[in-house]
Formats: sequence, C-alpha cells, structure tokens
Amino acid sequence: MLTLIAKRAVLGVFTLWLVSVLVFAGTEILPGDVAGAILGQSATPESLARLRAELGLDVPALQRYVEWLTGFLQGDMGRSMASGQPVAGLLWPRFWNTMSLAAYAGVIAVPLAVGLGIMAAALRGGIFDRVSNVAALAFVSLPEYFLGLLLVLWLSVKTGWLPSLADTYEGMGMAAWFRATTLPMLVLVMVTTAQILRMTRTTVLGVMDQPYVETAYLKGLRNGRVVLRHATPNAAAPIVNVVSFNIAYLITGVVLVEAVFNYNGLGRFMVDAVSRRDLPLVQAAAMIFGAVYVFLNMVADIAAIALNPRLRHPRGKEA
Repeated sequence: MLTLIAKRAVLGVFTLWLVSVLVFAGTEILPGDVAGAILGQSATPESLARLRAELGLDVPALQRYVEWLTGFLQGDMGRSMASGQPVAGLLWPRFWNTMSLAAYAGVIAVPLAVGLGIMAAALRGGIFDRVSNVAALAFVSLPEYFLGLLLVLWLSVKTGWLPSLADTYEGMGMAAWFRATTLPMLVLVMVTTAQILRMTRTTVLGVMDQPYVETAYLKGLRNGRVVLRHATPNAAAPIVNVVSFNIAYLITGVVLVEAVFNYNGLGRFMVDAVSRRDLPLVQAAAMIFGAVYVFLNMVADIAAIALNPRLRHPRGKEA
C-alpha cells in the first residue's frame, strides 16, 4: 500500500511540473504586448524597450521559465507587472475567499448529494428516483452562469430576498457574509449535488447487482438495510473519488460563478489579470488552481487505495 501511495505522490509531482510548463507556455502565447498594455498609447520605442528590460521580458523564455519556477518553489511568486506589488500579497486573500465559498457549498452539497444518491438507488424506478434524475440532469446540463442569472432574477430582482452581487470585505460579519454569498453558493450546490447524486446512484446500483447483495435479499433483509449495510460500504471507494473530483471543481471551477456575482475570489482575480496581461498574477493563480486540483486528485487516489482491500493487499504474482 505504501508503495502505491508513493507512486501516486510521484505522479502528482510530475503532473504539477507539466502544469507549470503549460501555464508558462500559455501565458507566453497570449496576444498583445505587456509593456505596450502598461504604457498605453503614449508608448515610444525607447520606453517600450526600457520597460521590457525592467520586466525581464528581453531574456529568453526558457531562462525566464527556470527563474520563475525556482522562485515559485521558494515561495517567491514575483511582482505584479501593473502595480509592482508582491503577487503573494494580492493572491492569498482571494484564494482564501475562494476556499471559504467552496467550503460553504461543499458542507451542504456533499452530504446532501450522497444521501439523495443512496436514496434514489434504494428507491430505484420510483417517483423519487425519476424526479431526482431529471432534476440532476437539468442542473448538470445548464451552464453555471445561466443558473446564476436565473437565481439573481428570482431571488434578488423579483423578491429582493438576497443581494445580486456577492460583495464581501475584510472585517465583514459572519451573518452578512453568509447572506452575501448565498446565491453563488446555491449555484455551486446545484451543480455539484447533481453530479455527485448521479454518480452515487450509479455506483450503488452497480454494487446492488452483485450476487452477494442478491443473497442478502433472499435472506429476507429489508431493502433499506441491504442498501446501507451491504451495498453502500462496498461503493465507498468510487463515491469518495467522485466527491474529491467535485470538491476540486468547487475550488478550481468557480471562475464563471465568481464573475457572475462579482465575488472577490481567485477566479475573478485571474480573469482580471488576463485582461490586463499581468503575467505573474495569471501564472501564480493558474499554478495554485493546478496544485489544488492535483492534490485533491492524489487524495482521491490514496483514499481509493485505503478503501479497497484488493489494492491494500495485492496478491503476489504467480510464478
């Protein structure tokens, strides 16, 4: 088991290195010129050349990549090209805002989705199963920004129950923060719940078709007990994987949601940085998103190993 975990960890580090290459290459091919964007229409060839030298844009891309990656590994994310401020000081407050919103949605979505998925499997073919499947399919199919606009229309414009923009600030009270972030939380909960519910139902139903579950039914055990005591524990590993992937989505896939509700998180921060061609900000935000996603996927793999006896105790190779 420890060998498998070590292999997953090495694979995660290698994947993160590939992410760093893609992030740096992607920012390099962005259209436009950073120095020109900063100086605007008043730029002259001399001022452009001077600013490019100050920003380090006149050295080869490979050298800049090595220097950037080395600094990033040491905790130095560089300075913003637009403001000159340290990237870390600008990034981390937005990162924790995104993490707070993801935690708010995840605490509600994960237990709700897993419970509804198990219930739908237990009531297979019934009204609840059909209604939950249709609702989940609808929420998965609709884009997040469209769901957000619908919620703004119904819960903000027409009723005035909740604010349409998720304006938060330092020192904000807990109750005011929860109220301000309820609409983006609802969008994330609807999408995440739908995905986890569908996969949980499918996984539990797959286990319920196994012979040992049929044997439990033949012994006269009730449907609820069979599902909870026999089917669900054996479906735990795939469910944990699905939950981990969706938690990763809550953190890394909130760009559109933050943009719709003007939430001051890392996703909107990266979008604004792209519009200004502020490369250090874009690179740092993308690397943080990538690191979180790779880490959560690695945790999901390790959890699957821990929950699967065949992976914990592999059989020896036959001679």
